[in-house]
Amino acid sequence: MDMEMDHQPVSELPDEQKERPKVILTGASGYIGHNLMRKLKEDYDIIALSRHGDSREDEEHVEWRSCDFYSMDDALKALQGADYAFYLIHSMMPTAKLTQGDFEDMDAILADHFARAARKNGIKQIVYLSGIVPDGIPEEELSRHLRSRLEVQRILESSGVPVTTIRAGLIVGPQGSSFPILYRLVQRLPIMSLPTWTRTKTHAIALDDVLNSLKNSLGNEKVCGRAVDVGGPDVMSYKEMMMQMAEVLNVERKFIDLPFLTVKLSRLWVTLVTGAPREMAYPLIESLIHPMVAHPNMKVEGISEGRKTFKEAAKESLEEERKKKEEAQQKQESSKGEKSKSDESKESVQKADVRSVQRVTLPEGRNAQWAGEYYTEWLGKALRPFIRTEVSEDGVSRIYIRFFRRPILELTYDASRSDGDRAVYRITGGMFANAKDAHHGRLEFLMIPGSSDCVVAIHDYMPSMPWFLYKYTQAKLHLIVMYAFRKHLEHKGNLGKSSTSKKSGGSVGTVSSAKAEG
Repeated sequence: MDMEMDHQPVSELPDEQKERPKVILTGASGYIGHNLMRKLKEDYDIIALSRHGDSREDEEHVEWRSCDFYSMDDALKALQGADYAFYLIHSMMPTAKLTQGDFEDMDAILADHFARAARKNGIKQIVYLSGIVPDGIPEEELSRHLRSRLEVQRILESSGVPVTTIRAGLIVGPQGSSFPILYRLVQRLPIMSLPTWTRTKTHAIALDDVLNSLKNSLGNEKVCGRAVDVGGPDVMSYKEMMMQMAEVLNVERKFIDLPFLTVKLSRLWVTLVTGAPREMAYPLIESLIHPMVAHPNMKVEGISEGRKTFKEAAKESLEEERKKKEEAQQKQESSKGEKSKSDESKESVQKADVRSVQRVTLPEGRNAQWAGEYYTEWLGKALRPFIRTEVSEDGVSRIYIRFFRRPILELTYDASRSDGDRAVYRITGGMFANAKDAHHGRLEFLMIPGSSDCVVAIHDYMPSMPWFLYKYTQAKLHLIVMYAFRKHLEHKGNLGKSSTSKKSGGSVGTVSSAKAEG
């Protein structure tokens, strides 16, 4: 793979020398993505990726593609023909009718699929937008959100493709995540009780400055393979930002320090006041206890320095938001009674699908291939006498309720999509699966690079039983079973460790011997 990069930005070359590299832009319809697209179009051809990209019209220098990064097949196709890639994916919001699992585990799957696809498609550089990581705090004590951002970085780097990680604090811009929460709090509360975390320092940065940092990182050898902190000219506490926001809104607000208000209580009242989705707001608010200030030794000239003050950026964001609302109202009035192509697309994707993701820790020396084989066998033993399992010579696993002649689920091993770190089973039949759509469902075992953690995920599963019945029976039972499987593996791992400590020079057993132990 050719990793050589041009020092000179495309925009600075003479017209006759200009070649427009192709850039993958994930999350192209999202907050950061659609704003970044406007800047990139000046110098790059863009492959814009979205879950519903087929509903978008291509334009000059922009090709839209649909991609669901929970699917490895989708990821491989979507990244074809590109030179560079922006990774702007986050999984805080549900993507299925029923989503079970933590966002951290889903982020790990998305990053792994993207990293594998980037390597196989010869991507020269990945630029990843993350969060500033505070100094002197052990990783296990960081918030869920920051731990996940670090894990995603490691997964992307495991691909061997050079990764540039741009780390930002609070991004000031319309339609974002953290800034609108801050704005709504000041807008709606004349008297504000401020917990301890509101005195934490953060390094706000204007959206436009972040976009410049991202764009200027493409093909830039100075930042290739490293993390870079970015921030604006102001370092302030959240309390100071709220006071400045009140000035921008030209309103009087009274702030009362209340040190006994915990982060958990803060999460509750912030979501109630702002109306922000709990799935998104909770992890972000948990991160506010950490100082997020750009470190001097993590800065790079031409990348790290934001120019707009917090107050300037806040004014511009609110003005842009006002204009967008007016445009949206005018568009709504002029198109009453009509359905746009995107509306029809949104209706068409509403389906009774399930995504369930859980993480387990495997015994030392085991991998995803072993976990997939072992899971079926363990299931038959753990739920005996109610459940029995069988595996045929052709790699098809069938799960039965005892005394039933037909299986409730049939899982077919997909060798073409599996390796030691990944085992994929297609849901190809069974009484519990919707026969019409069963071939889209799959059970996946995926190793987290550099660890013994394995993510066990069900994707695109379409249950055959009525939705209400499924949601409160089979779906709940699956969570119980996965909890029991995780505990069993922890116990098995502990037994293996104690056995190894007693026997020096002991070797890791084979899959078949492990099954005999099960």
